[in-house]
Amino acid sequence: MADITTLRTAAETGLSKLFEVRRLKLPGSAIAREEAFRFFEAAGLPHRRVEAFKYTDLRAALREAAPPAEAPSAEAAREAVKTAKGFAEAEAARLTFVNGHLVPALSDLGALPAGVAVTPLTEALTDGDPLTQRFAPVAQANENPIYQLNTAFMADGALIRVAAGAKVERPLHLRFVATGTEAFSTATRTLVVLEEGAEFTLFESHEGPGGVAYQPNDALDAIVADGAVLRHTRLNAEGAQAVALSTISVRLGAKSHIETVNVAAGAVFSRHQIYLLFAGDDATAAVNGATMLGDGQLADSTLLADHAAVGGVSREQFKTVIDGDATGVFQGKIIVQQVAQKTDGKMKSDCLLLSDEGQMMNKPELEIFADDVACGHGATCGAIDDDLLFYLMARGLPRPEAEGLLVQAFLGEALEAITHEDAREAMIGVVETWLAGRR
Repeated sequence: MADITTLRTAAETGLSKLFEVRRLKLPGSAIAREEAFRFFEAAGLPHRRVEAFKYTDLRAALREAAPPAEAPSAEAAREAVKTAKGFAEAEAARLTFVNGHLVPALSDLGALPAGVAVTPLTEALTDGDPLTQRFAPVAQANENPIYQLNTAFMADGALIRVAAGAKVERPLHLRFVATGTEAFSTATRTLVVLEEGAEFTLFESHEGPGGVAYQPNDALDAIVADGAVLRHTRLNAEGAQAVALSTISVRLGAKSHIETVNVAAGAVFSRHQIYLLFAGDDATAAVNGATMLGDGQLADSTLLADHAAVGGVSREQFKTVIDGDATGVFQGKIIVQQVAQKTDGKMKSDCLLLSDEGQMMNKPELEIFADDVACGHGATCGAIDDDLLFYLMARGLPRPEAEGLLVQAFLGEALEAITHEDAREAMIGVVETWLAGRR
């Protein structure tokens, strides 16, 4: 029988060469990195023949492997942060990362809220911090080549621990800023551990230059213990040529809660992956997304909610606005294990088309093994209602302003899930800026 040789793309070959050069220079266990990269190498860059990437061909989008970014100079970091707008007006403690590297001089490491402890990832990996053994709290994430690629190359990030019972009022803002003139890649990993009964609010913003084809791959792992509450708002305002990959994996304890909202307007190609594991009874989750796309952009939101305990409640609502020839993708799956009786799961994806050239791919799924559940999913796609548009224009509003109000109302249903007022106002501002840019 003849041997079959799998052809590798230039990007896959380049990633292999980069890993061989970098693997012994990166902090932490070389064995764990080796295992992660060999998984990725065997799988390769995902393409359309891989069901989970049926609508999002990463192999075609990633033509070359950009080298990992070096730590910026102090001056370059300061200049880059001057242009960062995400959550700029929100009152929060900040950790600033420039080109994937923590910049202590631009961070509030010495002024963290009471009950919150932060360890830079490079330090934690070098010292063998026990918390690093708690990465990947959802097993299914380890079956994803994007996540494994992050594990292989992760260079910086943070371990965040919130003490049991702490009710942290002041949010923590993870500010990721990219800068440079040549293509580069970044791989950051953040682990958030909320101990029993803790409450914590986390902001993330990801921004970068418009004329550089950089390649960020960030991952956030969260362990939410019994009775704990995590509120999380994430902004993708990456540069117009970026290929941006991101993963969130969350393990929920009994009677815990997570609120996570992803607002996406940046990058030419993006994929945001969410993995939820309901590991304790009566855990709840509100997972929302608001995506705004223009000419040439593709944005993929992929969700897996695994109910593995009794009485879990999940609500997922994703809103996508498409202009020009952009493409939106939503893939969502709710799994209800046999033990997870009394599960209540609802998932919906809605798309608003502002042009005839745009397209939306929806793929909601339910996989239920229990018999006492209330689960449902749905998807809609359509243009602006002509009657509503006429109503607003008949009262003196120009068409662009009338359309803008309807778009804001449409996306507002997803943004309402953001309970922190500063974060919600900041994301409403992102919508307004995007609308102003299309007039």
